[in-house]
Amino acid sequence: MDTPVCPERTDTAHPELERLVALRTQELKIALERAQSLYDQAPCGYLSLDTDLHFVNINRTLLDWLGYEREDLVDQLDLGALIDGDRVSLVRHRMEDLAQNGRSEPLELEFQRKDGSRFHALCSSTAVVDPQGRFLYSNTTVADISERKAAEQRLSAHDDFLRSITDRVPSHLAYYDKDLICRFANTAHAARSGRQASEMVGMHLSQLVEPAQLPDILPHVADALNGQKQTFEAERQEADGSRSFYEIHYIPDYQHDVVEGIFIELHDITERRRTEEFVLEANRDLEDRVRERTAELFQSEQRYRLMVDAIQDHCIYFVDEQGAVTEWTESAQRLHGFTRSQMVGKPYLRLLAVDNAGEDEVDPAQVLRLATAHGQWETRGWRLRDDGSRFWAHTVLTALRNESGELQGLSCISRDMTAAKSLEDVMNDLNRELEKRVAERTQQLVAANKDLDVFSHMVSHDLRAPLRHISSFVTLLQEQLGEVNDPIALQYLNSITKASKRMSHMIEGLLEYARLGRVAIEAQPVPLAPLLEGLIVHLKQESQGRHIEWVVEDDLPVVRGDAMLLAQAFGNLLNNSVKYTRPREKARVEIGWKVNPVGGRTFYVHDNGVGFDLEKAHNLFVMFQRQHHSMDFEGTGTGLALSQRIIERHGGRIWAETAPGEGCTFYFTLPFEGTEPEMDFPRSAMADLPL
Repeated sequence: MDTPVCPERTDTAHPELERLVALRTQELKIALERAQSLYDQAPCGYLSLDTDLHFVNINRTLLDWLGYEREDLVDQLDLGALIDGDRVSLVRHRMEDLAQNGRSEPLELEFQRKDGSRFHALCSSTAVVDPQGRFLYSNTTVADISERKAAEQRLSAHDDFLRSITDRVPSHLAYYDKDLICRFANTAHAARSGRQASEMVGMHLSQLVEPAQLPDILPHVADALNGQKQTFEAERQEADGSRSFYEIHYIPDYQHDVVEGIFIELHDITERRRTEEFVLEANRDLEDRVRERTAELFQSEQRYRLMVDAIQDHCIYFVDEQGAVTEWTESAQRLHGFTRSQMVGKPYLRLLAVDNAGEDEVDPAQVLRLATAHGQWETRGWRLRDDGSRFWAHTVLTALRNESGELQGLSCISRDMTAAKSLEDVMNDLNRELEKRVAERTQQLVAANKDLDVFSHMVSHDLRAPLRHISSFVTLLQEQLGEVNDPIALQYLNSITKASKRMSHMIEGLLEYARLGRVAIEAQPVPLAPLLEGLIVHLKQESQGRHIEWVVEDDLPVVRGDAMLLAQAFGNLLNNSVKYTRPREKARVEIGWKVNPVGGRTFYVHDNGVGFDLEKAHNLFVMFQRQHHSMDFEGTGTGLALSQRIIERHGGRIWAETAPGEGCTFYFTLPFEGTEPEMDFPRSAMADLPL
């Protein structure tokens, strides 16, 4: 058999083939660029990771979210640089599952951007394998769920807030949907069945109520689901076996005019029911006693008449509702001087000095009406005697009614209060004199405050202006000298600049000191832990490069005061500690507190700085007084004075314990937010404070 001979290729086929290949290559390139553009501009992020969590690829969307460029991540960093360390092991475990099973459950991660901020993302991964089925890398879709997480956190915080409110309400609250499935229960309601509130959610009403109680409850439940509010009282057995009475409300929950469930509210009325039973029994006993006492009234009335006639500085008489005297006693005759025949049947107006009556006796007829309407009325005013003299009296008119409520007349009890009236007039004169002096003193204080305001205005404007001129002319002089290399002149100019800045700081401190004497303290609960945390972060930034150990007690209490002023006081003390520990290679600042035996809380700020001689520091808290030379430690000497004024405005005091080279401790007291506990203090409670 002859071997077939292949026809020889002609050169004319090569150009056409190359043209087709080039055309196909261009089409593939365009398709690849289009696919890459879609990949980079996708609304969600895409990234590819190998088994070591190194970046294989990442799209533009995710790079923009993170704030990185592709060359910053690919072949440079791994995923561990963008997420918390405790999540890296979880991601590695998910990667192992992906390599073995080809799939993995979605995972929520918190990514850290290049600028330090964070965002939440939902990551869904798929495996990429070679033709032999070996795992190459993962393709992960990243969806930004920050808004959803924020909404979930807000909703959770709102639910926790509502739960906190309902758990503090003494009423028993619950909600059941129209299928009688429990959707909510507060702690008080759940405790009745010996369960936690979370355990009740999802349970049917029949699982939570004793079977014996269902026949009584279900009719009310049915009416409530039909839109009828139910209110009734019932006796219930508690989880501990005791019996209690409740006032129960079933309130329909209307949603778009349709009842979707019922609110259940139980009020414990056990004490009220017991009180009612006690009162009922007490009333029965009282009726028996009234019957027994009725027989004694006649004898008691006789003794009463003897007593009324025997009183000395009081008198009693009786009038009808028109004010006519119906009975005139011996005590009334003794105090007023009028005889029985002179007064019986006459209006009691005859006893009143109507030409100079008391402020509440302008209309005697109105006094009678008020006593009749209210049962009793008190008046004060001048009363007349038979000889025409007057005395100041305190009179009580009491309406007398029988068992049927019919008015039988009024009793008038008067007491001679002339001596007390004279004393009251003297006291009124003294009070008027005192008010006059207070008004004069107030005017003096207002004038002093105006002078202080004028002084503050002068300091803030008139004294600052020359300082600004000095600073401006120094700057002009430096520009005038130019590049002149005169060290003496430069030293003089630097000294003038430093002095003007120091003077400006002193003026600011003086104004702040004056302002603290007038500013109103906005007292509110102030948690010290977050306040000090912010101050320490600020001081760490200002003292970078130094080794400072900060020791803060983790149970700092909540005090009552003005948060901004307290932050200023703490900031001045902590700034002093940072400044005066500068010579120490390892500085240490401690912040703590103890219970003050006489009330409030005592706080301290201790450092291992250079300290000072306390015996020579007589003006430690005086403005512009310093314990160290300004060449050694900068400052104007205003911080401690301002801190003292702030603490004293809060009702506390401040003092120091120190020695040269042994550090310094500042103690100060602040009021406590809450009820002081009863404590058995040791012989010296202050001895426990660190020195």
